[in-house]
Amino acid sequence: MSFLSILFALLLEQARPLGQGNPVHLAVRNWVRWVVRSLDTGKPHHSWLAWWVAVVAPAVVACGVHWLLVWSLGWIAAAVWSTTILYATLGFRQFSHHFTVIRDALLAGEEDVARQQLALWMRMDVSALPRSQIVRHVIEHSVLSAHRHVFGVFAWYSLLAAMGLGPAGAVLYRIGEYFASYANRPNRPSITPLSDPLKAAADIAWHVMDWVPARITALGFAFVGSFEEAVDSWRQHEAQFPGDNDGVILAATAGAVNVKLGEPESPGAGQTPQPVHLRAVVGLVWRTVVMWMVFLALLSLARLLG
Repeated sequence: MSFLSILFALLLEQARPLGQGNPVHLAVRNWVRWVVRSLDTGKPHHSWLAWWVAVVAPAVVACGVHWLLVWSLGWIAAAVWSTTILYATLGFRQFSHHFTVIRDALLAGEEDVARQQLALWMRMDVSALPRSQIVRHVIEHSVLSAHRHVFGVFAWYSLLAAMGLGPAGAVLYRIGEYFASYANRPNRPSITPLSDPLKAAADIAWHVMDWVPARITALGFAFVGSFEEAVDSWRQHEAQFPGDNDGVILAATAGAVNVKLGEPESPGAGQTPQPVHLRAVVGLVWRTVVMWMVFLALLSLARLLG
């Protein structure tokens, strides 16, 4: 059932992607903000309470609905529920628009358009970036977005679904990621600042949640890319920056497609990022998706035959 739910969710998301500001994502955003406003008192135990209420409670509800459907209407209704949850939490089209526009602009030689779109996507000043650094930022942001919107959801959904918890893993991972990004948003005069204990709790929880999925994604990139170079780059980065989840993914990507990521002065082998590497990264991501789907299909087949 996990394989079919993911397959249908991906197909549905490609055919009819959720738009920006859709009701589901707005509801999650409002929920997290309401919980933080209500429970962020600046005390560590209240910060962890806020995380549990904002992140874990919706996952418990998703699991409860799953089993209610199983008991009342059967597995088909539960599969439809899982597909619906995955459709809202999983997919490339939630972030790929900016990537496509920037790639097309770079290939057409319109670097100003590429800079404008990159600044809009990453919310940073990129006016002074040379062409190669524009490509580098696009690759890094795209790979991390693919991990958080696709492969991380794959990992958590598959793990908890195998334990009988339905789509709870997908909900837990995506809201956990949003909670961490919301807690670390830039301070603005018009927004009430969040407490340091809340930021610390969000960072710790997200780091723990993403530790295994990040390494699964890196391993997947190594399998479908240049394996030895990806593993070697991963090992070198882990030795210098232990526990850096995002860095592990980027290091594996750099080795898998032979491109230099990170700051220009940082050590490491690989070619200078060029627009041609964008196509290589797209291929790397899609091959990893195919590998995941084949793996889940084999697991489902083994379960049926067993």
